[in-house]
Formats: sequence, structure tokens, C-alpha cells
Amino acid sequence: MPDDLKPSSLADRISYQENAVVSKTIIEKKTGTVTLFAFDQGQGLSEHTAPFDALAYVLDGEVEIKISGTPFHVKQGEMLIMPANKPHRLKAVERFKMLLTMIRS
Repeated sequence: MPDDLKPSSLADRISYQENAVVSKTIIEKKTGTVTLFAFDQGQGLSEHTAPFDALAYVLDGEVEIKISGTPFHVKQGEMLIMPANKPHRLKAVERFKMLLTMIRS
């Protein structure tokens, strides 16, 4: 049986790498994507926009997500919705892992 069909911890499906952002796509369909990310401390994604809402669920650590200039600190077990077409950026306050779900409809 493929590993993707067995129960597992999301956080265990991706590993941190020093001074890097690591991503792993779990599901990719026309209607949306589910992606795991692991950010080393201080790493981030520069400000950008996306045409669809995205839900960020923090699996481990803490991230600052800035949406339209307003910072939000999101910790393990918390989630934040990044609205479509609003500029946002992410920066790891400490190493963190997140599950990002984007729905394209």
C-alpha cells in the first residue's frame, strides 16, 4: 500500500532544512491544492497576492503572516485565512510547519 494511503502525522510528512523553505504537495487538482511547508527560522515568502482564498494551518512553531499590512502571529494549532487578492507575506518567527489549503472556485 502506498504511504499516501496510510494514516500519518502531517508534521512528520515534511522536514526542516537549514536556511530554507521546503514544500510538498499533498493534493493537486483543478479545484484546489493542499501543500505542506516547513520554514526554517527567519525564512519567509515575500509579499504577493493570490486569486483565491487560502487557509494556513500551523502544525508546528510560529509564523507572522502580514495581510494588507496587518501582522498576525499564528502558532501551532491555529489557522488563518488569507483572502483572495489581498497582499500577504509570511515570516518564520521560529521554525514552523503549515498546511496550506487553496480552493480555486
